[in-house]
Amino acid sequence: MLSAHAGMVRRNVHGRLHTFTAWLARHHPEVTSFSHLSREHLEQFITRVNTDYHHYRTGAPVTIETRRATISVLNVFLRKTLAWEWDGIPNRPLLSHLDLPKNVERIPRYLPADQLTAIEEQIHALNDPYQRAANLIARWVGPRRSEIQRLELDCLDTYPDGHPRLRIPAGKTYTERIVPLHPEAADALRECINATRSRKQRPLIDEVTGKPTQYVFQIRGRLMTDHRLFDSALRTACDNTGLVDHTGAKLVTSHRFRHTVGTQLAEQGARLQTIMSILGHSSSTMSLIYARIADTTVLQDYKDALQPGAQIAGPAAAALRNNKLPQTTIDWLHSNYCKTALELCHCLRLPEGGPCECALYLTCSKFLTTTEYAPRLKDRLCLEHTLAEDATSRGWPREAERHNAIATRLETLLTELESGADSSQLEHLPARDNDCDE
Repeated sequence: MLSAHAGMVRRNVHGRLHTFTAWLARHHPEVTSFSHLSREHLEQFITRVNTDYHHYRTGAPVTIETRRATISVLNVFLRKTLAWEWDGIPNRPLLSHLDLPKNVERIPRYLPADQLTAIEEQIHALNDPYQRAANLIARWVGPRRSEIQRLELDCLDTYPDGHPRLRIPAGKTYTERIVPLHPEAADALRECINATRSRKQRPLIDEVTGKPTQYVFQIRGRLMTDHRLFDSALRTACDNTGLVDHTGAKLVTSHRFRHTVGTQLAEQGARLQTIMSILGHSSSTMSLIYARIADTTVLQDYKDALQPGAQIAGPAAAALRNNKLPQTTIDWLHSNYCKTALELCHCLRLPEGGPCECALYLTCSKFLTTTEYAPRLKDRLCLEHTLAEDATSRGWPREAERHNAIATRLETLLTELESGADSSQLEHLPARDNDCDE
């Protein structure tokens, strides 16, 4: 298996280098050696790769990943051969990672509740116990497909309180982990373990550890395939529930179960370390994606400002309340409102307006604040009163005037927030008196 993978890598590198040399022969026949290459030649090739949306031979779309791979192979080739001091190679690096096109940052494709419920019903109805167990484990724990395939016969036991726990073998991260398992998935897995033990099969050599291992999903001297455990079962489930796209491709994969588990953990307030441990992330970067899309505080802040009847204040509040904002601005707010949070407010400036150069944002026409910011506004009011008193004691009248003006503006904003707030909203507003020590 490793030799096959190495062969595939060699063919991939050879193919991408062939693409570059073929382009070089067509457009710069005067270049007969890599030592004649210049930065200008490579920039022309990179521009061609980044603007060529279809493969010149097959006509298939060229993805960002393909463009990155092509440029990366060329970058590594030139750097490695320079380090190895090959003849006929440029005497300095001509490319770097900065030349790679930007990757699209995608959010996890989790399953909505209605789709998840429909798929779970189909999984329970599967006749093959191995398919049922594999997909229930994917649904409740979210391991990678290869990790489920390589579950060992002794992978299931219990915590001291009797709750099932699963030992997931070392895989992509070369680290074993133990995770809690839903009882229904544990029952399905236990049935498969008993069936496999009854067949008394010989151990197989594990591809990661190199040790003889008896697997749960093992039959006739080999591991069960991805197609049998996941693809075939989910194909049937998606057909029965109508979860297919316009081309007939299934909308549910085993990896979407993994995304769903991470999203549900984040939405229920699980700690980042818990998400990392269950999903087997070696870095917190991936786990932070789930925490970001499940930020209930951001969602509530968004609703407080944009849902009908929201209590808001600031120069932009009247325009937003009276629906005087153009539709393009409203569309932008729906997509980017959560990204514009400031210390005391939100800024409604659009990208085409350029960077904000106004330091006095409390009076800016794009300023909008909500009841969620009221405690911060009150704290800032107390601070401005303190700074004004300090400036007066130091004999700085202009500085005291500036702080008093900001304090007056903050009092006006708090009054606007209180004026239309109902009893439930008033519970979140601090008492507005002149004594900041309370």
